[in-house]
Amino acid sequence: MISRRSVIKAAAISLGAPMVNRGRYSLFAQSAAEYSARTVELVRSSIVIDMLGLLTLNYRKLMGWEEEPGRFGRVEYRRLRESGINVFHPAVGYTRGDIYLESLRDVEGWNAFLGAHGEKFLRIERAGDFQRVRAEGRIGILIGLQNSAHFRTVEDVDSFHRLGQRVSQLTYTGNRLGGGSSDARDHGLSGYGVEIVERMNAVGMAVDISHCGDRTTLEAMEASRKPVLITHSNCRALVPGSARCKTGEAIRRMAAKGGVMGITMVRGFVRAAGQVTMEDVLRHMDHLVKVAGVEHAGIGSDVDLDGRDRRLSPAKRFDLDGIDYERKIYDLTEGLVRRGYSNRNIELILGGNFERVLREVWTV
Repeated sequence: MISRRSVIKAAAISLGAPMVNRGRYSLFAQSAAEYSARTVELVRSSIVIDMLGLLTLNYRKLMGWEEEPGRFGRVEYRRLRESGINVFHPAVGYTRGDIYLESLRDVEGWNAFLGAHGEKFLRIERAGDFQRVRAEGRIGILIGLQNSAHFRTVEDVDSFHRLGQRVSQLTYTGNRLGGGSSDARDHGLSGYGVEIVERMNAVGMAVDISHCGDRTTLEAMEASRKPVLITHSNCRALVPGSARCKTGEAIRRMAAKGGVMGITMVRGFVRAAGQVTMEDVLRHMDHLVKVAGVEHAGIGSDVDLDGRDRRLSPAKRFDLDGIDYERKIYDLTEGLVRRGYSNRNIELILGGNFERVLREVWTV
């Protein structure tokens, strides 16, 4: 039988982590941050799924990796491994130009990248793949898109499913299917949108409503016979002015449908003003659990391991204060431990809930 102590020891060894005082570990060479043995064990023994987890926000670099997979090196891979995340859902949303062709290029680019690095990565396309990544020591990539405008016809849902797409956000901004959260007026899910939702249910592709307007959000859940995902959003009760955050009604209906919502770590969706830290992220998690139940809470950070601010002018702040996004999973887990969440509930939040709901959605 494997003991708790042996799991902690193996986790520390695998990360090259020295124990700096009783029961605490320093995991990152560039940081003085220490983590409890319980946090280390939970992250290393759980399936950790970031349902809007990006390998990089440097899209020029990403396109280079897709066009010439050999550009992706050991340093980048090691950083991903040390993040604690087992499965990334690195979806982007194309809203300009030929959205069909751009989306097709994106999916085919991921397939080329994954095909060239099969010893490091696994395309997540069926329920058993979640455990395969852990058993085989690989990183899972869940192919999705943040705009379903590439579905020119319902048959395109089948075509992209065959290529490996398993999640699709209905709208980024308003499109043929429905309204976006940034639209001046949301007219709701269209008749065509209903057809797309029904076909996604039929083939086993998850419906994501993170960017949908309020009316489209509710009508998409009504139209779907399968659970619907909110892969990356926060609670509007804590950020009343943000249309990108979900209402209490939407969160309750999502839970009643069996879905899961991932809490994001983008500054403006965490707190409207002032200092914004991981503690504020944890407040959203607490509120989500209170409204929906812990079985419907997850992570959708909407950021890579570097953050956004270093690529933007100082006036445009997206990152949390005092955050190192390489450590975000460990920081979040340490916060959940500190708040009194049980081990089982932390495992559900880290990825168990999204694994469960995707198993259900993909069963056709």
